[in-house]
Amino acid sequence: MKNLTVLTIFCRVAEMASFTRAAEALGIPKGRASVSVRDLEKELGIALFHRTTRSVQLTEDGQAFYKRAADLLVEAQELEMMFVAKEASLVGKLRVDMSTEMARSVVIPALPQLLSTHPELELELSSTDRRVDLAREGFDCAIRFGPIVDETLVALPLGRLRMINVASPDYLRRHGIPHTLNDLITHGHKMVHYSPTLGGEKDGWEYPDKDGYKSLMLPGAVQVNNVQAYHECGLAGVGLIQAGQPALNGHIENGRLVEVLPNLRPEPLIASLVVTHRRNLSKRVRCFKQWLEEILEPYLV
Repeated sequence: MKNLTVLTIFCRVAEMASFTRAAEALGIPKGRASVSVRDLEKELGIALFHRTTRSVQLTEDGQAFYKRAADLLVEAQELEMMFVAKEASLVGKLRVDMSTEMARSVVIPALPQLLSTHPELELELSSTDRRVDLAREGFDCAIRFGPIVDETLVALPLGRLRMINVASPDYLRRHGIPHTLNDLITHGHKMVHYSPTLGGEKDGWEYPDKDGYKSLMLPGAVQVNNVQAYHECGLAGVGLIQAGQPALNGHIENGRLVEVLPNLRPEPLIASLVVTHRRNLSKRVRCFKQWLEEILEPYLV
């Protein structure tokens, strides 16, 4: 093997199970990806993939080769970066996924700073509220909140995001400002219910209790499965909502929302930058993580 480019192509095809998607992610012609892997198989004397018209899957030999190849690429990358100045400008493409609200309220407003520091960085930013498949869709990393239950992902902690309780001024005029948990019950307060699946079990009003957190079930006429809709319901005065501070700060500053029960905030959300393999900890990913920690710092506890 004359260089590591062929291994990079092979690993990306293995991760994305597609020559076409791998070539697109790498910015090379599909034909080059196919020829490179075919030449690699010829050189090794083994078949690395089972190919059909609809899928590309690693053979048993291919799986064993992939594990060693991925580790080798990590070592090569770390060796390459040993003597590169930490302050050197980032070059190349970084493909990142995050929630729409994180992109809108935190990341995009701070992008001019990042791009002025690294003018040769090409950022592909996906903002969606579905859980993308990092490997198959060719993402270098993604920002996730809450516990990471997918064992195929490596989570790099960013911190714990502050959550707050808010309501619109109109809602508070109608129902009064709650100062205690008992006020939520006796004053007839309502909450907007959020659930990824409509019709599922409704969430309660979360609050701290001694060393942990409990949930108080409050009535609410509306249940939504979208974060933006959840925030809009709060703005419209439908009910009380609990959400991450970054997305709500602007509305609080312009008076459209008011924080309530500041001494009874819900449990902070674990924030992580996730990658599919430690080999994806490129200099671009490492620097992006450091930048995220800086811009998130005001909202972390």
